[in-house]
Amino acid sequence: MPTTGISLVRPHTETIKPPRALWVPFQMGHPLGAPDDPTFQSRVLMAVLALLEAPGLPPVLADFPEDEPENDEIIVLSCPVNFARSAPETGETDPLQVAFRREVTAMRPWYDMAVKKRKRTTVGVSGISLEKLGDFIYALSRGEEPENPIEDTPLVYTLKYAVEDLNSYYIEGITAQPGQSGTSSKVLQDWFWEETVAGKVLLELKKVCEASDDKMMNMVGAHFVVPGDVARRH
Repeated sequence: MPTTGISLVRPHTETIKPPRALWVPFQMGHPLGAPDDPTFQSRVLMAVLALLEAPGLPPVLADFPEDEPENDEIIVLSCPVNFARSAPETGETDPLQVAFRREVTAMRPWYDMAVKKRKRTTVGVSGISLEKLGDFIYALSRGEEPENPIEDTPLVYTLKYAVEDLNSYYIEGITAQPGQSGTSSKVLQDWFWEETVAGKVLLELKKVCEASDDKMMNMVGAHFVVPGDVARRH
């Protein structure tokens, strides 16, 4: 049966050599481009299906000629609390952890609103409850080894899933606010990595992973904790 697909990481596709693939210059998680843009997404789908009629023998790897569209409107994101990146001076032994816990808790009403409104969520792949998710990630960012909640799964994979859950938790929550549903991916990414304590914690986690003696932890830290363009800025 002839097959075709979408590639988000071109070097991987060049190595795997599937029969047909369309590389798209979009951010991870957006294989069809930005959400809520059916016209653009249809163009991507038609381009990937057109590879079934491409001349020549497989493997075929084509490049999509358009960048992911973004909303030109500048939207200022806001939350129930002020997400200052500096840790509070509370006298706690680890004030950054206190700030992170407060932030995760403050996001919960917006996240719950998002789930109620959309009747779905992408949070939960790690198997860690929202009440324990922040502490699990924070422990790893300090070089500790928390209990792995997923049996028969290496801790490094649970870490990757937990990072994905944390990111989704924040993005789903912030976009549930009135007027934020059409916010561009760039604005959301800049907000998460530049304005939240969670972003600061994940940047620290990346350093710890890359300094680990575990090769798999090194790989996850290098490629899956912080987006490449964000890592280059920091």
